[in-house]
Amino acid sequence: MTPRSAPSSTFLISRIFLPFALGYYLSYLMRTVNAVISPDLTRELGLGAADLGLLTSMYFFTFGLAQIPVGIALDRYGPRRVEAALLLITALGGVLFATGESLPTLASGRGLIGMGVSACLMAGLKGFTLWFPREKLASMTGYVMSCGALGAVTASAPLEAALPFIGWRGAFWLVAGLAASIAALIFFAMPEKDGSHPRGDLRHALRGVREVLSARVFWGFAAQSAFFTGGFMALQGLWAMPWLMEVNGYSRALAANHLFWLNVGMLIGQLSIGAWAMPLAARGIPPLRLMQIGLFVSLVVEALIIGEIGSTLVLWCVLGAVSASGAQMYGVLSRLFPIHLTGRVTTSINLMAFVGAFAVQWGLGGLLDGLRAGGMGNASSLRVAFVILLAAQVLSFIPLSRAGRYKPVS
Repeated sequence: MTPRSAPSSTFLISRIFLPFALGYYLSYLMRTVNAVISPDLTRELGLGAADLGLLTSMYFFTFGLAQIPVGIALDRYGPRRVEAALLLITALGGVLFATGESLPTLASGRGLIGMGVSACLMAGLKGFTLWFPREKLASMTGYVMSCGALGAVTASAPLEAALPFIGWRGAFWLVAGLAASIAALIFFAMPEKDGSHPRGDLRHALRGVREVLSARVFWGFAAQSAFFTGGFMALQGLWAMPWLMEVNGYSRALAANHLFWLNVGMLIGQLSIGAWAMPLAARGIPPLRLMQIGLFVSLVVEALIIGEIGSTLVLWCVLGAVSASGAQMYGVLSRLFPIHLTGRVTTSINLMAFVGAFAVQWGLGGLLDGLRAGGMGNASSLRVAFVILLAAQVLSFIPLSRAGRYKPVS
């Protein structure tokens, strides 16, 4: 492709979309894998709920810490080099987790994995803003998020079926090899976009971060990111399985099947958004309104799950589908800032999501241990924890419902 020629659809899909999609597939697989292997980790290491929450949330902790530096790096060096380098750290974390024999070692491996995949979605979104027309960004976001949902699907019932043959350690050896392979694909197959990464100095880059974090519009989305997106990740990645087993009384296999359908629902939701975002916008339902509707429905579904009203399989599947609408916050918020700040905008709002996921995942574990120490049963303590999360989500919906007053940057 010459510098002046318009890229073909084949080029955009094979050289831009597919490598980023594979990276995000791996990222989401690693985000949710502990939900299925948690009984094995608990049995081998004798972990309590707080320990398990801390181990699992190390992914979110290091992922969140990396977001601001990743945003600066994406805007300065471009998504190709940044994501390829970080995925090598994922490979190292996979090896460490696969060979770990203690909680500190496993937590370190989990932390390296979180740091290594910290650019997977944001690099893709940055790449899409560079290569795809702006009117296609909502659809491309939906499609790449569907690849993440496919990773979550892989980390549910399929992983549960594979564990007797490969074990959880074998699964992490496979992760290490996959991460190294995707890093090579991104680095060697993906082109650079000439002139798209103005360097400047670090002070200038940090000034851009300050510009994002000081904007009122950013904080209009921050609570939603923390408690809806972060809260959903905490449930999907760990606490859904204990709820299904302790509250609903399901076996591990049946609980994993529910998790599978939660992730299938998310996959269907993301694919639907990818296909219908542009037609819906043309009919007066822009991505922001789509997100508001979807997250409101998710509140209703969560209330039904807590109240044990209706089919659990259907409810968890619907929860996955409607929660997929929350991913539109990246494109919506990016359009409210200049394009040169895209990397820092998306990673800053993603930071809020992962701070929320870390706080909810670890916080629920600590709360559960405290309630159980006070004599409350497993099922009752989980109900209390889920009600508290739902209340936080209801409060965070208030500023999101008023976000329509902000206007996109032309």
